[in-house]
Amino acid sequence: MTPLERKTVAYHEAGHAITGWFLEHSNPLLKITIIPRSKGSLGFAQYLPDELSLYTKEALLDMIKVALGGRVAEALFFGKVTTGASDDIKKVTRIAHSLVSVYGMTEEFGLMSYQNSEGAKPYSEYTAQRMDEEVKRIVDNCYKEVEELLEEKKELIEALAERLLEKESINLPEIISVIGDRPFEMKESIRNYLNEMKTRETDAAEKKDTDFDADAEEESSEEQKKESDEKS
Repeated sequence: MTPLERKTVAYHEAGHAITGWFLEHSNPLLKITIIPRSKGSLGFAQYLPDELSLYTKEALLDMIKVALGGRVAEALFFGKVTTGASDDIKKVTRIAHSLVSVYGMTEEFGLMSYQNSEGAKPYSEYTAQRMDEEVKRIVDNCYKEVEELLEEKKELIEALAERLLEKESINLPEIISVIGDRPFEMKESIRNYLNEMKTRETDAAEKKDTDFDADAEEESSEEQKKESDEKS
């Protein structure tokens, strides 16, 4: 990965993270990394999954917006976009199409199911065209909202991306130290996770100090022994 590609990935992931951070119905962010999970993959953001399997329309729209955040950030900071958002676009299209054809969550189509039955479309080509237009309208509206949000939070995206470039992986406590608390009530599960992470960091710091003191004491003993041997 070239330095420019690495920087692009950092800003892409920061775009996802900041978008979700300021959307009320998105899943809480736990970790961001620009270390590829496998060959050919880019970085990723890890979220705390919802314990429920039921989603509101608002939650589904926020999923679309979070998925668009990486592409918007690329355009905002580099003036061009990359193929890094290909999986995001697939996800966006799938969710938006489900809003229209499966969940009955649009005024245009109402409480109607348009799922394929045994490979055949249970609707006309005219209806299919209208569905495509409605899907595009949903995605375009979400994209515009994310553009406005990330333009407003541009400094936070930059701060988070630069920290990612420095550390490569950052967890929730460090994310909060960079961009501040999320402006929504924290769920108990995420609060417990945060407390656990803080405890781990405290324990690790104490162990590091103990190890340092032990090393220093050992070095001091070795120096004293060496001085004693030289005198004798």
